[in-house]
Amino acid sequence: MKLDKFDLAILKALQQDARISLQELSSQVGLTSSPCWSRIKRMEDDGVIEGYSVRVNAAKVGLADTVIVQVTLDNHSDEALFEFGRALEQIPEVLEAFLVSGDYDYYVRIAVADTRDYERLLRERLYKIPGIRHSKSSFVLRQLKQSQLPLRWPN
Repeated sequence: MKLDKFDLAILKALQQDARISLQELSSQVGLTSSPCWSRIKRMEDDGVIEGYSVRVNAAKVGLADTVIVQVTLDNHSDEALFEFGRALEQIPEVLEAFLVSGDYDYYVRIAVADTRDYERLLRERLYKIPGIRHSKSSFVLRQLKQSQLPLRWPN
């Protein structure tokens, strides 16, 4: 699907405020409501817009610490990678997991209450996943940037 400047403007506005009214959005991007709504529906149907969500302040819901865990697996077969991914999906504290190139196989971002909570998660969940050869954990001291996709119209 090819996106034009109106599609990108709609996406930018929705990333800033997914609760914006159709009238406000239409006015902001320079379209009337009907074509604006059609474009949104098309982008939803084509999977460009995957869904809508709410950003939650992790500290205010008791998950003040973020841990980045680098994981190396014993086995790199398709089945081993699939099973590891499935195991991570079952751990609610896992926010994101990336299969990566380099020294480690995965980068996993985890939300926990504190170091004691992380130690519990390691013992009860992470270390029970078969096939982990090595892991290295780093606590996030401060989040410096959080942003949405940088949507720009090609030059």
